[in-house]
Amino acid sequence: MSFIINAIGIIVVFAIAYVCSINRKSVDFISIALMLILQLVITWFMLSTEIGEGFIQLVAKFFLWLIDCSMSGINFVFGDLAPLDGPAPFFISVLMPIIFIVAFFDVLTYFGILPALINIVGFVLSKLTRTPRFESFFATQVMFLGNNEVLAITRKQLNEMDNKRLLTASMLGMSCVSVGVLGGYMQLIDPKYVLIAIPLNAVGALIITSLLNPYKVTKEDDVVYNPAKEENKRNFFDMLAESMLTGGRMALIIAAMLMGFTALITASDSILALFNKSLSLENIFAVIFYPFTFLMGVTPSQIFTVSQFMGEKLATNEFIAMGSLHPVLPKLSEHTEAVISTFLVSFCNFSTIGIILGSVKSLFDEEKTMLIAKNTWRLLLSGLLVSFLTAMVVGLFIR
Repeated sequence: MSFIINAIGIIVVFAIAYVCSINRKSVDFISIALMLILQLVITWFMLSTEIGEGFIQLVAKFFLWLIDCSMSGINFVFGDLAPLDGPAPFFISVLMPIIFIVAFFDVLTYFGILPALINIVGFVLSKLTRTPRFESFFATQVMFLGNNEVLAITRKQLNEMDNKRLLTASMLGMSCVSVGVLGGYMQLIDPKYVLIAIPLNAVGALIITSLLNPYKVTKEDDVVYNPAKEENKRNFFDMLAESMLTGGRMALIIAAMLMGFTALITASDSILALFNKSLSLENIFAVIFYPFTFLMGVTPSQIFTVSQFMGEKLATNEFIAMGSLHPVLPKLSEHTEAVISTFLVSFCNFSTIGIILGSVKSLFDEEKTMLIAKNTWRLLLSGLLVSFLTAMVVGLFIR
């Protein structure tokens, strides 16, 4: 039964995107069908084949190894607060490893390993989906680097492009994650759902943006910007030091946001409770998301609870929602765990809109900034529809 419900849900997601499209006549349905098939193949491969399962386990072990390595450095500084063989506070066990993980992937970038991987994946994705090369490479980059970083490194080409392509790039950024936080995710939800959601989000973002903001790109414009190599390559240890400081700032910023948003939710719920004891932000969003949660095939008795996690993510961020979900996971059915876990793996929330708008304002002219500001609702809609699509596609394979 959940299979049929998820299939209907996918159709509903496509219908909403089509109705909200800027130019329905330009929608390339063949490309969209190819991308949906690609999503199904990826999910089948990762969940239903021994090779795919082995790949997930290998990558998960790799990230857990990174976390173990990071904990050795954390233990050196924090001592008994960061035991190597026992539980530690959330800030220590989940956020502090970000420092080493960010540095590790910056080293891979420095030596050209990560950019080479992005180029290969972006090239293959473009050929398989018939989407423009730049958009395919952008979707691949946001799988690894995050939204404002990719906007920054592609700003020269985006400045010369039609404004519609900047809007697509901004919408793609709503469904991204950053490799620096994947280790934190994997400590809160099943690592396999984290790893499945990442490629599905990238392809799903291309699907939804192709429906919401379709356009044709000429062969002359179908190019990818390659940053010029610096004559004097940056000093390795200077890069490493700045990378670690960046990771540290990221961990502190996330911690500050978690404390602030958690306190804000508590205060808001206390005020709302003055009007009605059952009134809270989680319950309000739960009512809004209820129909979509049903279309994700969630067990009927768990629909309201799952809707609360979805609303919590939208209002705050995925870390807070995952933290609330973590202790409840043993009580959820396998299907429900799969769909809510994959739904949460993205940066889609209200604060991300502010981050993207701020990045656009600092990188581009007033005309481009105004375009993105006028379409902030499309950014939010795009991110939500991608998350729903990812969850529903995964739900087809887990009953």
